[in-house]
Amino acid sequence: MTLPVGQMSAMAQGCGVSVTACICTHNRTHYLRHCLESLRQQSVGLDTFDIVVVDSNSSQAAAEEMQRLVADLPNAQLIRVEETGISLARNAGALAAQGDYIAYIDDDARAAPDWIEQIMRVVLEQPVRPAVLSGRALPVWEAPLPGWWPESLRGILTITEWEGSGEYRTSEVPAGIGPYGANLVIERAALLAVSGFAEDLGRRGGLLLSDEDVHLAWKLQDSGRSARHDSRITVHHCIQAQRLTPAWLLQRLYWQGASSVLTRLMLGHPRLVWSELPRRMALAAALAPLSLMPEQSTALIGLRWRLAYAQGFISMALGELYQIPLIRTDAPNRAVRWT
Repeated sequence: MTLPVGQMSAMAQGCGVSVTACICTHNRTHYLRHCLESLRQQSVGLDTFDIVVVDSNSSQAAAEEMQRLVADLPNAQLIRVEETGISLARNAGALAAQGDYIAYIDDDARAAPDWIEQIMRVVLEQPVRPAVLSGRALPVWEAPLPGWWPESLRGILTITEWEGSGEYRTSEVPAGIGPYGANLVIERAALLAVSGFAEDLGRRGGLLLSDEDVHLAWKLQDSGRSARHDSRITVHHCIQAQRLTPAWLLQRLYWQGASSVLTRLMLGHPRLVWSELPRRMALAAALAPLSLMPEQSTALIGLRWRLAYAQGFISMALGELYQIPLIRTDAPNRAVRWT
């Protein structure tokens, strides 16, 4: 039976299901404006949930614009962190949140009108409250997806279109489907109990490290808590035009390779790294001549993204093994060291 919105909201409040929506942003007020408007238009009243906007060390002009945007919403507050980094910002948002659940949404995403309502409903439906929920992130294209883009890599743009529900890493959810920070709901007590998002993971500055969302979800799931997908919890994610280039894709895959190593090590699965390393090294050696191709070329992109992933995987694995800085790239053809 589907309850009317008002009855569901009252039931959720009576059962202690309270939600804080959290948006972390850096100098992107044009996206933030639309994200906040989508929260204003939720099917539940603004008195049913609260909003925390985290300014991740934005410029003064952007910070002032954020203050104006947040002031227009009676249930919203703005906090600021003086250092960039998505995990750092999300942790600051968790400390400021009041809800039992923190619903993270990217600043370039827009919540479906029933986003908060469905989060409350899904929590109430479970016999045991889940620690992690995530759902669909449907694309809003700023430019058409190029024909050369590998179909298997749609997800790298933070797109999840599968309809259904179930526990992650079981037969209930297709392999390859995992939680995304663009649409990620975490029980606040569970998040604080594990000291929040790992700040060694996640975007910060020029580093495109990722998997902070996956790491947190699997860490909580490995501890015995539930981590679920439910497609009723939906956001619409803007796919930025500047990302639809070969250079961006290869850079993103390089950092995904590095992130995969670091996430596995942090979860206590070093064998998964060392058993895969020889295969990645052999692949990188075989495909090495492709690194000479112009970064904006679309030729042989299916092989070149595999090379980029292998290079990131190897750089992070050897860096961890020998305690040396990661070889980072702003594009796979250019390498510098960072510490």
